[in-house]
Amino acid sequence: MRNSASDHMDPWHHLTAEEATTRLHSGRSGLSDTEASLRLDQYGANTLPHPRLTGFLRLFVRQFISPLIYVLLAAMVVSLVAGKYADASFIGLILLLNALIGALQESHANRSAQALRRLMVIRTRVVRDGEVSEISAENLVPGDQVLLSSGDRVPADMRLLESDGLEVDESVLTGESLPVFKNSELLCDPRSPIAERINLCYAGTLVAAGRGRALVTATGLHTEMGKLSQTMEVAQAATPPLFQRIDRFSKKLTIALLVAIAVLAAIEIARNTDPMVIFMTAVALAVSAIPEGLPMALTLVLSVGTRRMVKRHVIVRKLVAIESLGSCTVIATDKTGTLTENHLTARKIAFCDDVSVTLDGGKLPSAAELPEHGDTRVTRLATVAALCNEAELRPLDNGEWHSSGDAVDQALLVMAHKVGLTRRALEAQWPQQAQIHYEPALGFAATLHSKAQGQGTLICVKGALEKLLPMCERMATIDGDRPLDTDLALSAMARLAEQGARVLAFADGEGGAADHFVPENLRGLCLLGLVGMFDPLRPEAAAAIAQCRAAGIHVCMVTGDHPRTALSIAQELSLADSEDKPVTGVELARAEAQGAGALDALTADTRVYARVSPEQKLTIVQSLQHQGQFVAVTGDGVNDAPALSSAHVGVAMGEQGTEVAKESADVLLTDDNFASVVAGIEEGRIAYRNIRKVIFFLISTGAAEVVLFILSTIFGMPLPLTAVQLLWLNLVTNSIQNVGLALEPGEGDEMRRPPRPPQEPLFNPVMLRRVLVSGVVMGGLAFTSFYWLLQHGWEVEAARNSVLLLMVLFENVQVFNSRSEHRSIFRQPFFSNPILLLGTLAAQGIHILCLYSPLMQEVLGVSPVSAVQWTALLAIALLQVLAMELLLRFTRSWR
Repeated sequence: MRNSASDHMDPWHHLTAEEATTRLHSGRSGLSDTEASLRLDQYGANTLPHPRLTGFLRLFVRQFISPLIYVLLAAMVVSLVAGKYADASFIGLILLLNALIGALQESHANRSAQALRRLMVIRTRVVRDGEVSEISAENLVPGDQVLLSSGDRVPADMRLLESDGLEVDESVLTGESLPVFKNSELLCDPRSPIAERINLCYAGTLVAAGRGRALVTATGLHTEMGKLSQTMEVAQAATPPLFQRIDRFSKKLTIALLVAIAVLAAIEIARNTDPMVIFMTAVALAVSAIPEGLPMALTLVLSVGTRRMVKRHVIVRKLVAIESLGSCTVIATDKTGTLTENHLTARKIAFCDDVSVTLDGGKLPSAAELPEHGDTRVTRLATVAALCNEAELRPLDNGEWHSSGDAVDQALLVMAHKVGLTRRALEAQWPQQAQIHYEPALGFAATLHSKAQGQGTLICVKGALEKLLPMCERMATIDGDRPLDTDLALSAMARLAEQGARVLAFADGEGGAADHFVPENLRGLCLLGLVGMFDPLRPEAAAAIAQCRAAGIHVCMVTGDHPRTALSIAQELSLADSEDKPVTGVELARAEAQGAGALDALTADTRVYARVSPEQKLTIVQSLQHQGQFVAVTGDGVNDAPALSSAHVGVAMGEQGTEVAKESADVLLTDDNFASVVAGIEEGRIAYRNIRKVIFFLISTGAAEVVLFILSTIFGMPLPLTAVQLLWLNLVTNSIQNVGLALEPGEGDEMRRPPRPPQEPLFNPVMLRRVLVSGVVMGGLAFTSFYWLLQHGWEVEAARNSVLLLMVLFENVQVFNSRSEHRSIFRQPFFSNPILLLGTLAAQGIHILCLYSPLMQEVLGVSPVSAVQWTALLAIALLQVLAMELLLRFTRSWR
């Protein structure tokens, strides 16, 4: 079914706003809910089809594309040619199992990625039945009227009906790097290219500045972005830095092992060993010793971490961000909505003559009564607060209230209701003639109104006190308007700020013509008073900051609030103490002008930044990075995008954040809560530890096999294990225990240890010592056992049977040694990871079954062992526990 609403030759950019609205049978009040529902059935959801999942068969075939797999395939072919069908069958079985496991994991990862995409839903403000509501962009239909503002992602193709300073970044569609100025009143030539259609907005582009009202003309695949998506190839994701480091490490290890295997093969050739035996053994040893399953294991660890983070309200957009988040040393966090609940309440009104009024703290009006003192200034101020306002507040049929728009404006409307004023009634009395929208650079908003009956105009202004003072000549007092006393106004603001309030000033005055209503002409106004708005702290924020302090993470709060407000909140959170002083944007600018040294000295230990512009947030991040810190940044606004992009880890707010911020970030918070950032750091540290555990387990067991073969070759003994036995050992090692280690829970001390140095390699001295000791002990004991058995008259096949069982036991013991680098195996909760326990028992059980299976006895060359042998081999394997415990004690003593 068609999804574009155009059935005419004239394109949308060649129609006037009225013609476009008429064509789509829309109006100023938008569509009705009933009509919107009918059109949704007709046109379908406003979505692009998700990329098709790669079929399981293709994923299965892809697992065979690997140099190591080619080696195994060559070995299988050689075995078939030589008539060793059992060996060939076993190699083939291993290849099939490896491909099946890899395909299943990739398939699951693809499904998880799609599930995460469904969590990231774009919300948009739409006019329906004359009311502004917020809906999912998927439910937009042609004919809907959408309100756009700075930071929004355009959800569909649209014809602008109104525009006010609207600039749109269309680089995603046209490649133009600069935002495009939009004008709803101009008509474009029918043949104008997309980049020149200045009265249209396109799906997927970003509103860089200004506001607008637009008519949806096309949705889904019939948008320009939808048409483009049908011709685009899905780009291959770049390999994350963590995986690149792992890949480099694996390549170096592979080269070293291949050299060792080549030397061993040369020695065996000199001893006239059967070439087929040498070839099969070299292939098996290479596959066993080289951790070819490491990339898959890493993906599994990070996937597990991703799912754990989702449960803790953290969505990871890039897998590698899990490890990065766990490594951060500094968090530069927003205040509003992150440390606080982002539910502003207008609690106090302060006037310049030292009179203040405290209002009911409830978020929604409970009564429409004037304060008992009857101060008419409250009504006058509330009138300005309700008229100079872009939020919506209306009752629902169930008795609840629906509010939408800016949080500050919502709080002001609630305040106006509490003193008996509604925006709708006031606008009927004072219709709006012109408006100056709030922008960060301005620091205020203003509206111009004319009296509905009779003559007279009214200017309403709200904003930061320092922005309004130059506009005002008078101030409202209990005895009427008097000449402005700047000191009294600043004193009133200081009293509110010291209580941790967000302070907003209000002014009114008489206006002139609408065409002269510009910021430069706002003069001669009367300062009415100040409103203190309070945003309650999130109850878990203080505990989360304490966790960061214990984890060695420096937290700094970056806000645009007044310094006293910021410091009050920081002290309440125990983020700052009485000796701390907030650094302001002015001080930052002064230090930046003096040079990098002065700036770094200022930001090194600062915990509170106030009156900081979004551009200066980027300055702070870059200064901290220059000092060698690993920085995580939280943000929600369009102007936070540079800081989010430049930080090592950008964390965007999933609820209140703009689409620009979300797309610039590596991590999204579904609850906009600082405690979730800390939870993400903890999960990131757990994931990194699990990566190291998997690496240690794979490398140490592979090193033991290499030591075993080197010693056997040096002493001129038969090969201790056959090629098929080594392949079997590899299968038992990689396919079961890795999963258990990837699911290993946290050790409980992740947030009590300092951050990992960002430059620290995965294979650090701690792991090197543990691998060397493990490899030498396991390989040496296995060789000693093999040597002893042969010296006491055992047949080579029987001795190999015992050595194979011993190596399986070693691996099952080593997997428990791998659970912690710093804690004794006896201090690990034994049943905290049932998957690891069951996997280890399953690995051992499978090998026991093979000992009694006639088919596997023939393939592997194994046979049942006596209880005495079991006991002796288990005792030898447990010596590995003793070796690792001694190493742990020695390391602690040495430190």
